[in-house]
Amino acid sequence: MSQSTTSLTPPEFRSPRRRRKAFNRLVETKVWERVSYPEYREHVRRVYAGPKGALLWACSLLSLHAPLGDRMFRQRRFDLRGRKSILDVGSGAGQIVQHLLKYADGDAAIVGLDISSEMLRRARGRIKSDRPQFLSADLSRLPFADCAFDCITCGYVLEHLPEAGPGLSEMARVLAPGGRMLLLTTEDSFGGAWTSRLFLCRTYNRQELLHICREVGLEPVQELWLSDIHKALRAGGICWELRRV
Repeated sequence: MSQSTTSLTPPEFRSPRRRRKAFNRLVETKVWERVSYPEYREHVRRVYAGPKGALLWACSLLSLHAPLGDRMFRQRRFDLRGRKSILDVGSGAGQIVQHLLKYADGDAAIVGLDISSEMLRRARGRIKSDRPQFLSADLSRLPFADCAFDCITCGYVLEHLPEAGPGLSEMARVLAPGGRMLLLTTEDSFGGAWTSRLFLCRTYNRQELLHICREVGLEPVQELWLSDIHKALRAGGICWELRRV
């Protein structure tokens, strides 16, 4: 097992000190607690339709998330081989779809989904490929039949739901038994708190999120890290491979 991969059985989670957690809670936005769900979704749409969304592709490059994500797929730490129907949830500017096009089987069907039609327009313009199908939809109400996909990637979008359960339950529903999911989401850490304030998202506690995953039938396979430095610093958020039982 590589240095940038760890087992989730048993889980090895390091919780921040109580004082640091209290500071994180002060920094983290709570807009999703103060407004209705439809109002919150409109807030999120406006964020990504504006300048922050327009800069997302460049930010992924500058933060090294895009090149390090590419390496993760290239090294088959999350192995796309043999997967024939892949759903990318929260496609944004198309960062993960770009990796899927490079490393998935040539005959794999790829669907990219995002709540922001503006972000999907940007993704189409940057990727310039007719292969992926893009559509706008809400993670909490996926417009697909049960067991429609054998692979799902979900990069930094689950935190845009007030609660993880509905989104994880929907992804588990459309994922076939034995199918694999790559889940990346913002953690309740110092860096996650500032991400929350910048992009109006919430953060998740590792232990609580793992419990919800198991409740909806998503069993952890391995914990992944973008690099050994991310692993040493416990940075980059939560990155798990999950299996639909």
